[in-house]
Amino acid sequence: MQATPLSIEGAWSFTPVLRPDDRGVFLESFKQNVLTETIGHPLDLQQMNISVSKKGTVRGVHFAQVAPGQAKYVQCFSGRILDVVVDIRVGSPTFGQWDAIELDDQTRTSVYIAEGLGHAFCALSDSVTIGYLCSQPYAPGREFGINPLDPALGLPWPEGQDSVLSPKDAQAPSLAQAGEAGLLPDYAQCLTFIAGLS
Repeated sequence: MQATPLSIEGAWSFTPVLRPDDRGVFLESFKQNVLTETIGHPLDLQQMNISVSKKGTVRGVHFAQVAPGQAKYVQCFSGRILDVVVDIRVGSPTFGQWDAIELDDQTRTSVYIAEGLGHAFCALSDSVTIGYLCSQPYAPGREFGINPLDPALGLPWPEGQDSVLSPKDAQAPSLAQAGEAGLLPDYAQCLTFIAGLS
C-alpha cells in the first residue's frame, strides 16, 4: 500500500496493491501499521458509516469539534466520487484551501482526513457506495457543516450538473459565517490534540 500526502496537511491518499486473477481481485483496503507509520499514531476505530448516493449528490462539507474531532478513512466500494478535503482550521497556512481526488471501485484508493479538516464528496457515477472508518462515533451536538456551494470556497464540483444536497447541507453557513459564529477548529489546538494521540 502506497501512502501519498495531499496538499492539505493532515490528509493522505492510500493506494493498495491489487491482486487480480480469474476469480476477481483481492486487496488490503486498510492496514493499521501503514496508517500509523504515515500519520504518526493509530486510528482508533469507533464507528463505520456506509453512504449510498445517486449521481450528482454532494455531501458535506462536514467536520466535528476538536477535541475530540473525528478522523475519517474514506473508501469508495462501488462507483466513482470526487472526494474533497477542505482546510477549515483557523490559523492554518492553507486555511480556506482544498484538495480533491477521485476515488473509485477500480483503483480502490482511500483518503485519510485528520481531525479538524472538512470533508465533502460528489457522486460522479449513477450510484456510489462509500465507507467511512471513523475515530469517534456520531455526536450531533459537536458536528457541523459548511455549505458545499459556498462561492468563496470554489469547490470543484462538475460543471453542468445540478448538485443534490440535503436540506441541512443546503442551509449550512458559508465558511465566513461559520468563522464568525466561532464554529471552526483552531489550527494550533488541532495539532496539539493530534500530537497527544502518538
